[in-house]
Amino acid sequence: MIPLLQEPARLKARLKEVPAEPGCYLLRDGEDRILYIGKAKVLRNRVRSYFQAGSGHGHSPRIALMVRQVCEIEFIVTDSEAEALALEANLIKNHQPHFNVLLKDDKKYPYLCITWSEAYPRIFITRRRRFRSPLDRFYGPYVDVGLLRRTLALVKRVFPLRQRPQPLYRDRTCLNFDIGRCPGVCQQKISSEDYHRTLRQVAMVFQGRNEELLELLDQQMQRYAERLDFESAARVRDQLQGIGTLTADQKMSIGDSSVSRDVIALAADQRVAAVQLFQMRAGKLVGRLGFTAEALAEPGRILQTVIEEHYSQVEGVEIPPELLLQHALPQQELLQDWLSELRGRRVRLAVPQRQQKADLIDLVERNAQYELQRAQRASEQNLLATEDLAQLLDLPTPPRRIEGYDISHIQGSDAVASQVVFVDGLPAKQHYRNYKIRSASVRAGHSDDFMSMAEVIRRRFRRWAQAKAEGADLRDLRRAAASTLHTGGLNDWPDVVMIDGGKGQLSAVMEALRELDLDQELVVCSLAKQREEVFLPGASTPLESEADQLGVQLLRRLRDEAHRFAVSFHRQQRGERMTRSRLSDIPGLGPKRIRELLAHFRSVDAIQLASLEALQAAPGLGPGLAQQVWSHFHPPADDPLPEDGQDLGDPTPLRIAG
Repeated sequence: MIPLLQEPARLKARLKEVPAEPGCYLLRDGEDRILYIGKAKVLRNRVRSYFQAGSGHGHSPRIALMVRQVCEIEFIVTDSEAEALALEANLIKNHQPHFNVLLKDDKKYPYLCITWSEAYPRIFITRRRRFRSPLDRFYGPYVDVGLLRRTLALVKRVFPLRQRPQPLYRDRTCLNFDIGRCPGVCQQKISSEDYHRTLRQVAMVFQGRNEELLELLDQQMQRYAERLDFESAARVRDQLQGIGTLTADQKMSIGDSSVSRDVIALAADQRVAAVQLFQMRAGKLVGRLGFTAEALAEPGRILQTVIEEHYSQVEGVEIPPELLLQHALPQQELLQDWLSELRGRRVRLAVPQRQQKADLIDLVERNAQYELQRAQRASEQNLLATEDLAQLLDLPTPPRRIEGYDISHIQGSDAVASQVVFVDGLPAKQHYRNYKIRSASVRAGHSDDFMSMAEVIRRRFRRWAQAKAEGADLRDLRRAAASTLHTGGLNDWPDVVMIDGGKGQLSAVMEALRELDLDQELVVCSLAKQREEVFLPGASTPLESEADQLGVQLLRRLRDEAHRFAVSFHRQQRGERMTRSRLSDIPGLGPKRIRELLAHFRSVDAIQLASLEALQAAPGLGPGLAQQVWSHFHPPADDPLPEDGQDLGDPTPLRIAG
């Protein structure tokens, strides 16, 4: 479907259909994916504002880029703006549109995840909170990573929890069950309902509800004692002591111990705003969350954006009765009503001006200022690194977009390549790409890194070569690409291309670029691993450089990231191939049934450990086929052993190239 900006008549007709009422609007691209979800008091005015003056006049580059991709507009009318706000929060939570993430998830702060979508949920620390089941819950982001790890370790000692993502043994429990650290999840020694009940208690720790949890555990201990179940009472007593240890070492406390509140403040410069949220529960600081937002609006609007996104992701019980704000919000009463509805009780938003609450705001603001200074120092360091790289490669200006490439395989099998992108010295993961090597000469037992790298470069720059062959001026295309608003699809021209390898890989890449007639257009270099030497095309000796200078360090970070990304994709492809082969050997299992089995059990190991009854209950399997699957993974015990000298496979570990 063609973007609306390229069809003015259709755009005009579509905008006329938008009503002048409160509600939510959904902007979709040509593949029917939701780009953005927003709310408005007057839908018609808000949606029209995106398309005024043609190409994003008055918008930030991010929003202007989004508008150029909009192919369809949908809307949902509500009775009030408050209903629109609640609806927007639910829609964003369910669909996770790319352009709705105003708070930058730059992998700096970790989250704690509990996978409620699983029968026996896992609990772990992650820096990636997208692309999971809507039932899974994330807590954070946490600023103090060390404290989060210590808290999780203590929780796993206090409560019997699942300790491993996969079982250690197929038919018996491991040592964790024997010492009381795990309730025997792998062998289903505990029911799913009882395990969920334990996890709900654990979740209260990360919701800041420690006092409530202590009260519940104390009541449970008393009930066990009354029933003369002293063993269970002692176990709950130990949990009480563990929670007490967890809450004893707090960073600070205030005199008013009867009120729970969140305190929110920010510090900003011309480009970025660092936001801090202190969670005060029963007078104690139990958590400190950090966010980063674009400083494109006044402070009150930035705080409102943080509040909307953060509290739309939490449960109602996690919302405190009071929020202390550094600045007044543009829609403070509306946000107050929305939070009260989420919590089920009244929530008060206040901007304190004096005494103890104002001192709390000052404290949070000072922490935000320190976080902003750290972000500024990192930005300055990246600027110095790009300037040093420009001097090293003799570039007229510091490179903004730098691409790195690497190859990964095991003796030619499952050969893949990676393309990673750094923008202004920082990873831009939305631009990362993976390639499967298509060359027939690269196969198991026969590798060719030179040919693989040349293939990837030809595929990467084929569109640019075609545009040049058709008479396009690449300089004009590059200028349009630098604005990030170019609509022709050619908006990804790199300032520098770095190849992981030495002169051989670099020569293969330059030969591919000569075939494309782009060898004089691109700045290409390679970074050799052994001595961290930088090579340019046609040079027999490396550039004069030091391994610890900022420009070379930037290339090393790019090279290491390309290697990591390539190896991860290679392992994924290898694992999928091995998974397919293990299930494909079972008679009667076609591709469709294999997909259904994996969707139901989530892994081949889970299928192997499943009972016959569980297999029979799986979708797409009848009793006969379920018996076939079970028998495949449970052969008769009297199967003949291999004869002496029979090949059992080479135990020598293989090297992952990269």
